[in-house]
Amino acid sequence: MFDFGIDGYQPRWLNGEDSVAKHHGGRLARLVGRTLTGPWVVWDTAHDEWFADCPVVLDFAGERLEVNHQKFDDLSITWNSIDVTRPPAWPTSDDFRLAWRDDVPAVLAARRGQRLEAVELLEWAGGDLADGSVAVGLCFPDGWLTLYNALDENGLAFGQVEPEYRRHRLG
Repeated sequence: MFDFGIDGYQPRWLNGEDSVAKHHGGRLARLVGRTLTGPWVVWDTAHDEWFADCPVVLDFAGERLEVNHQKFDDLSITWNSIDVTRPPAWPTSDDFRLAWRDDVPAVLAARRGQRLEAVELLEWAGGDLADGSVAVGLCFPDGWLTLYNALDENGLAFGQVEPEYRRHRLG
């Protein structure tokens, strides 16, 4: 299993809202009321940009949610397995320098210190190739953060949840 160069990380790929809810719904719901203390992404230091192939790590006061998307509809949610003090080592290139950062992207870093108000699984129903893909929606006091499949990598959006999503409230 490919670990994205992250020691201890073992993604568990799921497809479909039912499967994700069955495996992670209860634990996701229990995040409601917790404060986001550490939002982390992997950063490509040479190009000074987010490397969206690696998981997004959200630390809610000691409960670490790890979200990753690949292909068109694969979603992996893991818990407390990633040590963000250890930089990823991309296995196919020694010249590819990666680091964990908690201050970027701004849309994610701005949620630090905010209390999580709700969690939803969002099932895309836009009538296109992405139909059925599952995103994770997190409601903070100032709006919704959506972690979605950006066609074989992670995407982040902030604001209102797009109307093409079927919303499944967990907590």
